[in-house]
Formats: sequence, structure tokens, C-alpha cells
Amino acid sequence: MSAAERLAELMPEVVRIARSAGSAVMDVYNAGFTVTRKADNSPITAADEDAQTVIEQGLLSMTPRTPVVSEESELPPWRTRKRWSTYWLVDPLDGTREFIRRNNQFAVNIALIHDGRPVLGVVHSPARDTTWYGGRTLGAWRRRSGGRAERIHTTTPHGAPLRVVLGRAVPGPRTRALLKHLPEHRIITCGASLKLCLIADGRADLFPRFGPISEWDLAAPEAVLEGAGGMVASMDTMERLRYNTRDIPTTADILAFGDPTVKWKRCIVRP
Repeated sequence: MSAAERLAELMPEVVRIARSAGSAVMDVYNAGFTVTRKADNSPITAADEDAQTVIEQGLLSMTPRTPVVSEESELPPWRTRKRWSTYWLVDPLDGTREFIRRNNQFAVNIALIHDGRPVLGVVHSPARDTTWYGGRTLGAWRRRSGGRAERIHTTTPHGAPLRVVLGRAVPGPRTRALLKHLPEHRIITCGASLKLCLIADGRADLFPRFGPISEWDLAAPEAVLEGAGGMVASMDTMERLRYNTRDIPTTADILAFGDPTVKWKRCIVRP
């Protein structure tokens, strides 16, 4: 069995696990919840913890010899991780702040990392009951509530305006400088990993992100985006990122885009 065939065989079960975790998230969302703080002062709710349990149990049952790294579990030391060729990288509830604000823009992220790259990814939006999944050798799909999976592709920007997706926070000075340098464009705001999914299914063209971003926030949607024909690149090198490095869990400044043939490097402005 080829590597691509093995990934395709895993995909339905990973989708099922993500959707089950999403159901656990919505149980908490609908019942009401309290917010506590982790050691780094970031918020956490029972939804994060319940989804973590569902995902970890599901993945370990399916692939008992493959390690699982999650935002809600202790990160193994580098001396252990550097020996891994393959592992699961998970954010049980990407967008906890969006969850707390009850704006429906949060997601469950599950990715399989192999040789430093995400090769399979599932992003599930529990509030919208929509799932995106795929990988570079697999293609990419979106399944809406009650519907069948549909193949998705990125689009090539034709004329103006360029569709730029940003987070819901007020853009910082570096982002504003980049936006001023772009041709005519319009802004689409979106939370969590759903931003990259909008590019993957052809509803946006570009996502710039300055400052560190956690690998577990990026891996699953990056796999989906690559399956749809897009790419996530470092602003410094315009090359794909490497995962499971010594300084996990953060990465450098990035651009995510749907059309790799566009010279996006021209868009980068550093104030």
C-alpha cells in the first residue's frame, strides 16, 4: 500500500473523530460553561478538555504507536520529539476566545505530521457543522451539514479586488503596512483555522500573519489548503514551513495563499 493510499484509508476515521470532538464542544457550548486560565494565562473551558479526551482516545485507538501532541497536553521534550518521523498534532478547540464570545468561529484541528510536514488535515467547524479535510497528495474536500463531500479547489485572483482574510482582532502596524502595499482589495474577517479554509474552498485569496502562530493552529488547515492547490510559506524565505523543530510551538511570519504562481513576495512590507 502506498503512502497516499494509507493516508486515504485513515481519513474517514479522522473525520469521524473530529466531528465527535465537535459534538462534545457543542454540548458544552449549549449547556453553558465557566472559563479558567492556564499557566500562560490563556483561557480554557470544559469544551477544550472534553474535545481533547475524544480526540486522544480516538487517535490512540486507531494508531496506538503514533504519538499525539496537543495544545492541551504537556509538550514532550525535544530530545524525545526529535526521534519522531510521524505524529499527530491537535488543537481540540482552535479559537477558544471565539468560543467564549459565542460567535461560532471556532474549530477542531487534527493533523498528521510526517517528516516535518502536515500530510493529512481535518478542520471541523462544530457550530456550522462543516468539515474541511485533505492533504497534498490527497486533494481536499468540504462537507456541509447533511450534505455529501464536495471536492474543493483554490482560485486564481482575476482583477480586483483581491480577497484578503484576516482575524477578527484590529490589524497591527505590520499588517496595515502590508495592506497599504496591496492592489485594490477587500477584507474578510474570520476566526481560528477557518481563515485558511476560506482560501482552500475558493472564497479568499490571501492570509498574512505577522508574529508567532502555534503549529497546532496551522498544521491541519495547511494540509487542507495544500490539498486544494494553495500554500503556506514563510515571509522570509517563501518556502514551506518545517514542523517539529526545537522551538515548537510557534512559527515565523507567514503568508497563506491560494495561487502559488502569483509573486506574493512583492506584497511583503516590513515597517
